[in-house]
Amino acid sequence: MTVTSAQTADGALLDEPAKRLLASAKTAGDRAAAQALVEEETILAHRSVLSVLGLLDTPAWSPVRWEGLTGRVYSLGLDEEQRAFLGLTLSMVGIGQVTLAAVTDLGERRLAVMLRAIARLAGNDTLAVGTRV
Repeated sequence: MTVTSAQTADGALLDEPAKRLLASAKTAGDRAAAQALVEEETILAHRSVLSVLGLLDTPAWSPVRWEGLTGRVYSLGLDEEQRAFLGLTLSMVGIGQVTLAAVTDLGERRLAVMLRAIARLAGNDTLAVGTRV
């Protein structure tokens, strides 16, 4: 399911920073990365991440600063799995050099979010990602 500017894939309402992040996405990479971060939820819960992105205590018209995250990944208070997810997400917007092998550090939930993001990046919003029964 595509994440809209009002709710996540599971129907939860978005807060203002998440709405701004999604609204700021202009390219396919930006959209895939923004939706992945919104779906993942825990990374955007860190004030440090919101601050570096320019989504905290800034005017609504100010740009999102993806590049600000690159040099600060280890100082944001994220755990190893969150850092791996963030690195993969940043690679979607053309920032950083994280290999696809970083998916081995992701748990099942974050892996599913990342797989949906990769499908979106490829222009496929209909590919089902989940457990087969």
